[in-house]
Amino acid sequence: MRLAALVVSFVLLAGPGPAQQVSDRIVPEGIGAGQVATSARVQLALQAKAASRPVEADRWMVVAANPLASDAGADVLAAGGTAADAMVAVQAVLGLVEPQSSGLGGGAFLVWHDGATGAITTLDGRETAPLDATPRLFQDEQGEPLKFFDAVVGGRSVGTPGTPALMAEAHARWGRAEWTSLLTPAIRLAEEGFAVSPRLAMLVAADAARLAVDPATANYFLPGGQPLAEGAILRNPDYAQTLRLLADRGVDGFYTGPVAGAIVTAVRGATHNPGLLGPLDLAIYRVKERPAICAPYRGHEVCGMGPPSSGAVAVGQILGMLEGADLVALGPNDPESWRLIGEASRLAFADRARYLADSDHVPVPVKGLLDTAYLRQRASLIADGGVLSEATAGQPSFDHTLYRADGITLEQPSTTHISIVDAYGNALSMTSTIENAFGARLMAAGFLLNNELTDFSFRSHVDGVPVANRVAPGKRPRSSMAPTIVRRDGQPVLVLGSPGGSSIIGYVTNALIAHLDWGMDVQQAVAAGHLLNRFGIYDLEAGTEVEALADPLRALGYEVRLGAQTSGLHAISIGPEGLRGGADPRREGVALGQ
Repeated sequence: MRLAALVVSFVLLAGPGPAQQVSDRIVPEGIGAGQVATSARVQLALQAKAASRPVEADRWMVVAANPLASDAGADVLAAGGTAADAMVAVQAVLGLVEPQSSGLGGGAFLVWHDGATGAITTLDGRETAPLDATPRLFQDEQGEPLKFFDAVVGGRSVGTPGTPALMAEAHARWGRAEWTSLLTPAIRLAEEGFAVSPRLAMLVAADAARLAVDPATANYFLPGGQPLAEGAILRNPDYAQTLRLLADRGVDGFYTGPVAGAIVTAVRGATHNPGLLGPLDLAIYRVKERPAICAPYRGHEVCGMGPPSSGAVAVGQILGMLEGADLVALGPNDPESWRLIGEASRLAFADRARYLADSDHVPVPVKGLLDTAYLRQRASLIADGGVLSEATAGQPSFDHTLYRADGITLEQPSTTHISIVDAYGNALSMTSTIENAFGARLMAAGFLLNNELTDFSFRSHVDGVPVANRVAPGKRPRSSMAPTIVRRDGQPVLVLGSPGGSSIIGYVTNALIAHLDWGMDVQQAVAAGHLLNRFGIYDLEAGTEVEALADPLRALGYEVRLGAQTSGLHAISIGPEGLRGGADPRREGVALGQ
């Protein structure tokens, strides 16, 4: 019996009802006193994930980084909501149960395929630099870059949050459910409490010293001076109150009034590293619709978010350089496949460092970087079977002339990804973040604030030449987030994305190749061992099948490094057989569908 049929036998998902209804709860084996039970469909999804099987469905699918968030989204979809409705519910819960990765205090990029019109739309909910910011924000008195955590912890690194505005904008465009109902599951969880997950407990313990810097943050994550324990019931009434203001007043309830005041007070009044964010920065924030970036690959179009994201451009460049390679014949176990993928990645990252930034502030040669002739020329650099001694930026054509220096940016991997397909043919891919784990380690009104401004280059100039991704007032920092929808003949066939800092680009590219070239199903593709080469060193995921490629890659001339690769890939494939959902086994997420 298919998994979707098994799920229906446990809980009724298809009947009419309010979008906020919650499925019946069961107490699965292993859940004891003081822990929160999960739904039957979550238990079945976890079993499929453990068995490396995709979750199967016919009508709708949601994949998110925590079972409670996936469950909230599934309830919305089952009640007739759209992918945009489900995203609001999912993100609101994620901000509570996975606060280290995303939330109301952060930003996001969203890619939408419209089932009715076939249009692709991308929305930019990235944070913005305060109007008082200068290019020397992350430099010392001598003009030298600060050390990363000297810049991160405290108010200096906080940009204007964009996630609440993006949630509201997506709902206004594509939602059907009543707005207030979509926030109800997160409000209830915040008031009644949820069980601290193993991942959250582990990360709190690992970061306890930094979390202790801000009193409000310490009180929440280190009660009584001790890190939150796995399975402990955690309540957040302040978060519930913020969501109630959002429910009652819409985004004005966040960007003005007491919530906005709490954010400004936390940033400017931080006991460590006070920042520049002010009331006007919040009041003038707007989500921006950007032109979608769609690149061809093997008869498909791979669509994603353009600048200030570097994700879609870099993924498109890598795939474009690989278009002429027969990766199907080589397969995933041939080191030549990974030489080609790794060298293409290095060249894309060289271009990224020089040219990619917020296109509202600097010209970005997107067309030139993705031009077929340019990518063919770049691919010729890696066609001889060797390893580049140095990967340098190319010279793509510009709409008008501009020269920039390579920047220094230390993008961190604490992010989350949501993939959703609804019963109306809509597909949504959204990557959301507060940047480093626990962001700036500042809490306001029940949520953590981002440290997104450290995604700008800490150097503003190199030898007198300006860096494209330097800080400027109102500017959005460059990101590697790569929410992606792959289409064929105008219809979506794959929805995916991942957290992981600058590794996101490699994670998404590898999963695409695994699925499209090597025929892996989505669960196999998101679970496959990672091999990444961004800057010359080949990073292989320790403890996986790819360790066998270490010596062959060394023989080709690479320095190889083994270590953890904590992606959080969430993918949905769409085909004649229906929907298939895959959740990365490295994290706690599940795919739910009907």
